[in-house]
Amino acid sequence: MPKSIHVPIVCLFVFINLINFSFLPKVDTRKKISIPVLRYEDSVIIKPEAAEKKEETPDAYTIMNLEKKGLSKSVFELAVKGYNKLVKKRLVRNKKVITVIDFSKPSNQKRLYVIDLNKNKVLFQSLVAHGRNSGFEYAKDFSNEVDSHKSSLGFYVTGHTYSGEHGYALKLKGCEKGFNHRAYDRAIVMHGSEYVTEQFLKSNGYLGRSFGCPALPEKINKKIIDVIKNGSCLFLYHPTKKYLLTSPVLNG
Repeated sequence: MPKSIHVPIVCLFVFINLINFSFLPKVDTRKKISIPVLRYEDSVIIKPEAAEKKEETPDAYTIMNLEKKGLSKSVFELAVKGYNKLVKKRLVRNKKVITVIDFSKPSNQKRLYVIDLNKNKVLFQSLVAHGRNSGFEYAKDFSNEVDSHKSSLGFYVTGHTYSGEHGYALKLKGCEKGFNHRAYDRAIVMHGSEYVTEQFLKSNGYLGRSFGCPALPEKINKKIIDVIKNGSCLFLYHPTKKYLLTSPVLNG
């Protein structure tokens, strides 16, 4: 390239660099650009199955610690099922409590439970006798017949109190035809007895037996009766297949 052309080109380049580009937007180089910082916890993806599970509310059986007290969950659930059926039929007036007698247990165990359903509390756990012809230590045979001197299974509704041959007693109405509906005619009642004591147990190994009545210790007989009288639910349980399969209340 000739020197005469080189010089003008250099001058033109310098001139262009000296031009003030005022028409272009100015950039404030003093401002700092804020770049968001990604925290570790923001980068963790929580899967639905890994989320904290809510604790289940303990049921009544667990709250009352009935397993430790000797009442199985299956028996308790049957009792509540029957209770709800009787409530629906408007046969139960005293809805606060339910009484369960577990005749699958020997008579030397406290197999009667009075349960407060509102407070989820066992009010009484007591010895209770069965009918003399139902068995010795265990109740095995049951009947609805008059003069059988056997216990009758199933659901009852408590009636009024009275003073009779065994002192303070409670009338019982059987709610299951074929199993206990003759209870009133048989004079099957709840009462106290001298043969339902710890002393009797120590001497004999089992309780004395009634004519079919669920007899209680005399010391707490009145206390229990006054809580469960006038329309509460009473359930006499035994794992007899015929009863469990054909009970009018449980299967109705």
